[in-house]
Amino acid sequence: MASSGDEKAVRVIGGWASHYAIRVYIALNLKGVEYEFLQEVVGNKSELLLKSNPVYKKFPVLLHHGKPIAESMIIVQYIDEVWASDGPAILPANPYARAIERFWAQYTDDKIAPASAVLRGATNGDKDEAASQVSTALQNLEEAFVKCSQGKHYFGGDNIGFLDLVLGSHLGWLKAVEKIAGVKFLDESQLPKLTTWADRFYAHPAVRDVMPEADRLVEFNAHLIAVLKAKASK
Repeated sequence: MASSGDEKAVRVIGGWASHYAIRVYIALNLKGVEYEFLQEVVGNKSELLLKSNPVYKKFPVLLHHGKPIAESMIIVQYIDEVWASDGPAILPANPYARAIERFWAQYTDDKIAPASAVLRGATNGDKDEAASQVSTALQNLEEAFVKCSQGKHYFGGDNIGFLDLVLGSHLGWLKAVEKIAGVKFLDESQLPKLTTWADRFYAHPAVRDVMPEADRLVEFNAHLIAVLKAKASK
């Protein structure tokens, strides 16, 4: 395991079901960094979270020797830089390739996250439009995979990279949304490259212990919606 100074040097404020937090856990696993997981309670933000991220008041937050770093993509890049000599590089060394992965990573979060929330009933919106948005995004990412992977196993090439982490962190919720909304997104006939990639991503040692099962996420979603409704009625 990568050295981090002491056992409590790296802590992550997050939630087991959060796709934003999941990418941070996987990044740390890829680098072999030991970390302490600090689970937040739904609907009750901890003092530590509010102190560590007073601007957005959201997790994940990485605490490295007590210093907070917020926003999942920034955290992943920080992990890649701090533990550069441990494990595979997460971001490409080539500036152009790095820019392309950052573009598609932001596209993924912009298109998939909000539409997924609509489809699972966590936010209001047109569900048909949301389903179409996810389908279009995945089709574009299927084409991006061909260009980024250059015939290798991952967007990052031989190893899981930045775009793999970002898109991969959505997979659990995409499978849950398929069950909740009765739609099918990861269809092998429509997305042969992405479905094969998704199976490979799930099976990776850095991923399989932190990626929640779809049925568990379906149950969590029902609890989350109940909490949100209770807060809204106050």
